[in-house]
Parts: sequence; C-alpha cells; structure tokens
Amino acid sequence: MANGDFEAMRDTLKRSASVLRDAGVPFLLAGGLAAWVRGGPESDHDLDYMLKPEDAEEALDVLAAAGFRPERPPEAWLYKAWDENGVMVDLIFEPVGLPITDETLGRADEIEVEAVGMKVMALEDVLVTKLLALDEQALDYKSLLQMTRPIREQVDWAEVRARTAGSPYAAAFFTLVEGLGVVESPSSG
Repeated sequence: MANGDFEAMRDTLKRSASVLRDAGVPFLLAGGLAAWVRGGPESDHDLDYMLKPEDAEEALDVLAAAGFRPERPPEAWLYKAWDENGVMVDLIFEPVGLPITDETLGRADEIEVEAVGMKVMALEDVLVTKLLALDEQALDYKSLLQMTRPIREQVDWAEVRARTAGSPYAAAFFTLVEGLGVVESPSSG
C-alpha cells in the first residue's frame, strides 16, 4: 500500500490512536494530519505522533501488541510502527527545535478525530517543527505552503516567526508566504 491512500491512513489513525489512548500513553497527533483536522489538506505521507521521550518505548510496545510491526530505525529521535494495511506510524520523541514535554502536551487541543478523542498538536508547534526540520537535503516549501493556506487564520504567526528566527530556511518561507499574500508581513500588521 502506498501511504497516499488517505482512507487507509484514516483507518490507521483511528486504530493506533485508540490503542495508545486506551493504554494511557500520552501522545499528540502531529504533522500534516494535525493541520488536516483543522481544515488543512489531506496528508499523503505518514502518520505522526509526538511523545515524551520516556513514553516512546511503551508506545511502540503497545502498538506492537496490537499487531503493528515495530521498527527502531538508526535515527535516535523516532520509532516506526507499520499497520497491517501498510501505513507507517512515526512515533517522534525528539523533533528538531521542540522538546516534547508536559508543557507541549498542555498546548494541544483535545479534538474528536474520526470519532476518537485525542490531543492534537498546537498549530504553532506543528509549523515550528516543520520549519526547523528544513535543511539543504529536505527543502519542501510546497507541502508547507499547501498546509499554510487553509489554516493561516488559526496561527499566531508572530510566535512562529519568533521561535524559528534562527533558521534561514524559515526566513525564506516567510518571504515566500508574505510575497504570495498568504501571511501578512510584520511591518504591515
């Protein structure tokens, strides 16, 4: 299955979130699906959950017990769990520029997604993680722009700009979205 199958992604979202919630593992729905829940585009990549580092191992074990195929890749900041339908779940516990703490969990919104109640990462946190992950090897402004257009009025852009101020890739993103009229420049607001 290609992860482009959004129906399969939604099935895995329901199943994995229910398993984690029922096991009492704190997590946040993150990435493109956190934006989709709030009116952004469908995600065609993978399913991202953010967890505190101390909860990551338990989350992987709980999903494995529910039939997901666990994977501990060489990257030291995430685990993966594969659903039987081929959808990959990323369990991210050390994203670039954003420690996952009780404070991060506290900023999330409790939202019913596909009839399953769960915490959904704050949009500012989603954008900060995506912008700070940009580098010369991963420079995808297209997906960020597609995500930003429909959710732009829900985001505190001054906060995102301040939290990503040290990144030249984030600065380029702001130049792009301001030039396109998607986000107002700080001088015009």
